[in-house]
Amino acid sequence: MTDMFVSLGNWNWLILGFILMALEVLAPGIFLFWLGLAALLVGLISFAAAISWQIQLVMFAFFAAAAVPVWRRLAKPKPEASASPFLNKRSEALLGREFTLEKPIIDGTGTVRIGDTVWRVAGPDTPAGTRVKVVQVDGANLTVAAA
Repeated sequence: MTDMFVSLGNWNWLILGFILMALEVLAPGIFLFWLGLAALLVGLISFAAAISWQIQLVMFAFFAAAAVPVWRRLAKPKPEASASPFLNKRSEALLGREFTLEKPIIDGTGTVRIGDTVWRVAGPDTPAGTRVKVVQVDGANLTVAAA
């Protein structure tokens, strides 16, 4: 068994690395890629310096273990800037906009037409036709103030 480890040379590590990367192509899962990369690194380092087989195995284990946090960092999905930031948040897109009251606000409630939709609004008593500004959104209810 020790003869196998003693015979580990830089070419063996490079061949192992390429085999692991080729297996990754056949069975994708990103796991074998990092082990193959660790084997390639050990092979390249052993080309540069004469290292015992024990150190080579330790380096392989270290590189393979270090690949896990590197892979997690690289695989973490990055938030993309959406072309429609208010998609599925239609009411939030109304915040700060001004509209004309369709029905007066009486006893704290009224309506405003936005496009083809009538929205319920809350705020101080205001006559119909007055311009109001949306100051708060709570689901389908808008809180408005005089513009």
